[in-house]
Amino acid sequence: MTTVTLRMPADVVASLKAIAPLKGFQGYQTLLKAYVSEGLRRDEAQYLDDGVQRLVEALKARGVAPELIERAVHDMNQTH
Repeated sequence: MTTVTLRMPADVVASLKAIAPLKGFQGYQTLLKAYVSEGLRRDEAQYLDDGVQRLVEALKARGVAPELIERAVHDMNQTH
């Protein structure tokens, strides 16, 4: 873990503090980390998985069975 200092509007912190226990979090900082992680994972999937798509196309072009490619991509996604 690393420490990050972040300036946030007071109303946002107040909202985090109000929502955290409703979502089962001990504190607002844990909720904030969850929100950041969720958004990051979503963006990673959108912006970084282009390499996966290029690999799929390259495998198809080389005659790898589509069913095999689909199973491999599914297995890979299950580990994330």
